[in-house]
Amino acid sequence: MALVALEIPKVGLVMENARVVRWLKNVGDEVQQGELLLELETEKSVVEIESTETGRLVEILLQADQGARVGDRIAWLENNAPSAAVAASVSPSVPGQAMATTPTPPSAHAENQTERIRSSPVARRLAAEHALELQQITGTGPRGRVQLIDVQRSLHTQAVTAGAAGAPPSLEPLSNMRRALARSVTLSNATVPQFQVERAVDWTVLNAARADLIAQLPAGTPLPTLNDFLLQGIARTLLAFAALNATFWGDANAANAGVVPAKGTHIGLVVAVTDGLLVPVFHGVESLGLVELARRRREIVERALGGRLKREELEGATFSVSNLGAGGPDRFTALVNPPQSAILAVGRQRDCVVAPGGKIQVRRMSQLTLTVDHRVADGRLASDFLAALVAILESDTLTDWKTES
Repeated sequence: MALVALEIPKVGLVMENARVVRWLKNVGDEVQQGELLLELETEKSVVEIESTETGRLVEILLQADQGARVGDRIAWLENNAPSAAVAASVSPSVPGQAMATTPTPPSAHAENQTERIRSSPVARRLAAEHALELQQITGTGPRGRVQLIDVQRSLHTQAVTAGAAGAPPSLEPLSNMRRALARSVTLSNATVPQFQVERAVDWTVLNAARADLIAQLPAGTPLPTLNDFLLQGIARTLLAFAALNATFWGDANAANAGVVPAKGTHIGLVVAVTDGLLVPVFHGVESLGLVELARRRREIVERALGGRLKREELEGATFSVSNLGAGGPDRFTALVNPPQSAILAVGRQRDCVVAPGGKIQVRRMSQLTLTVDHRVADGRLASDFLAALVAILESDTLTDWKTES
């Protein structure tokens, strides 16, 4: 028998704090790996957390309504694996994955804590120069490794906090969601070298194809929206442009930095919620027909608006799309959501005078702006991607669109 500690996992790139909403298992219950264990409230949503181990729940360390930070122990499981085997099996390969660890022997507690924290040499050096404790810094590298950017972000936060001490009495504190959003966009702007390419798209044919499809659907069927066509069109394009269907991991200055290609297409859709934004993720879009995609989009957006997204619906995207709708601007740019590779900003549809083939016509047009992480792609590839996407969106036959899964 061996005891295995379960810890607060990191949900998303910038999560730091969380609150236990409720436990789905009781002490004494048998728990299977991958089985839902508890509900956790992050700064953005309430997510269901799965167990990373199989065993019997012998102790709960954090009760409902208790707050915690990423990495805090929440429970002990007892399983049948020998202690050495359990230790050898703990090697999560995905950054941010919930971790299970063997209990630390009391005699090891007195060891140098800095040596036991995964960190890059340059991060340790900068932290030492500024008397920062690595234990207080949340690492964003593989397996929670503290990188240079993590230390730099911590120093920036300290500077901002110090400056806030003299803030005026009328200062309004940030909500949890707005604080998480502020960290996310600051991280994106500070760590991701980004560039934009633009192209106009003609919606005239697609709008007609959508109307024809809706007319054929039985009553009560979820109706595909423009966003569903966009998601499916992006998925098809990503399959031909593997560089943008990937995520960038690690410090660009480190030898182990690299690009992780995705299996399938996993696309985020920006949703405006009270006091902020959420980006729920649609997994395996390439395998979904428009009707199924419309059903999932409606369900996921409803959960996003209600703050009840599942954990897997907040993670794993390589690409996002932001569409501000008919009331939005003609064009805008969006920031890449690290560690994703790109985001597409969709301007509002409007009537424009164009001259295809030299013939003057009025068409429904939008401006598409693609923002790309320059570490994974260059301007030519981004331009080719956008051209290919526009060609799909302007396709003149309904059979080009996958209506069934």
